[in-house]
Amino acid sequence: MGSAGDSYDNALAENLWMLIKTECIRGRTFATRAEADLALFEYVDGFCNSRCTQKRLGYLSPIEFEEGHSADQATAKRTNPSPVTPS
Repeated sequence: MGSAGDSYDNALAENLWMLIKTECIRGRTFATRAEADLALFEYVDGFCNSRCTQKRLGYLSPIEFEEGHSADQATAKRTNPSPVTPS
């Protein structure tokens, strides 16, 4: 991250806005602000947050990561059942 006034200061935010404009907004006309807000919400929450791959998740999408994690947890429970405590 650069210091204030550097060209790198807003690079990530500008990249996000470019994606939103080209993939979600460009070429569409919205009748109301609420319709535009809904389209933006559906794009960010429904597409970007769930399907875009992320480096910190091993280049998996959040959905793929969660599915793998759930499968790993189920396998771990089958192979290492929790000990039963006497009552």
